[in-house]
Amino acid sequence: MQVVYEKADSSEEEKAVIRAVNRTDEIEAAINLLENASGKVAVIKDGQTYFLDINKIYYIESIDKKTFIYTKENCYETRLKLYELENLLNLNFLRCAKAMIVNIRKVRSVKSELNGRMNASLLNDETIVIARSYVKELKNRLGI
Repeated sequence: MQVVYEKADSSEEEKAVIRAVNRTDEIEAAINLLENASGKVAVIKDGQTYFLDINKIYYIESIDKKTFIYTKENCYETRLKLYELENLLNLNFLRCAKAMIVNIRKVRSVKSELNGRMNASLLNDETIVIARSYVKELKNRLGI
């Protein structure tokens, strides 16, 4: 695939054009990446609201009707539900359990367990469990 870059004179002229025969998963991923490249989500920590870049998210977990967003070093709370976050996030994110979404770009390694589940080791040295019903999709997305 050929990639062409042209310098624009102003930000008003900025646009990305993708010309393809079919709208494949790879094309869809590129579109999603471009559209959500600077996506942010409102999070709360110590009573203060921040706007967190979605690319810094490692995983999101729902516990006792509260939603927590984990980054490399911090944990934030958000008022959004998991299904709302799924609609906001790009294709780098995958539901990996009923109460968890993971950023697959932050997965260092995966290991199968005897019960059909998987353990995923993240770049921040945390380990999360991938539920059996989500293992097949994770393998597809990771290309294994």
